[in-house]
Amino acid sequence: MKKKITFKLNGEMRSVEVEPNDILLEVLRGKLGVKTPKYACGRGDCGACTILLNGKSVRSCLIFAIEVDGAEIVTLEGLSKDGLTPLQESFIEHNSFQCGFCAPGMTLTATELLEKNPHPTEEEVKEAIAGNLCRCTGYVSIIEAILDASKKQ
Repeated sequence: MKKKITFKLNGEMRSVEVEPNDILLEVLRGKLGVKTPKYACGRGDCGACTILLNGKSVRSCLIFAIEVDGAEIVTLEGLSKDGLTPLQESFIEHNSFQCGFCAPGMTLTATELLEKNPHPTEEEVKEAIAGNLCRCTGYVSIIEAILDASKKQ
């Protein structure tokens, strides 16, 4: 039994028909063409599918699409609509990502952190990004970039 849901996606109202058991990540990627949230573990362990849901970073592989009716969702596409953010520029300056698979989730998680806590400590950054796995960098350049971006706010 399909149900039409409507929500704000990257600043634009969107409507889509979903089944009660459709996963948000699959709807974003398959039905709405949003490609930055990635499918990886499917269990919420890796952070590759992270989005901002009403300003909070969440794993879109763990949410039924029907749950976001009336919500606001931001993906990396929406975050970068008007150009790179200072955080994204800092990631580039610090060469924070190699393959880039974790970059969208890491960026959205760090964005939420900096909005809530504009000047976090290194420990607070580590705690905030703990749910985002990166297999390439060892996290040092990611942490440095987030801390550097916090100094420029």
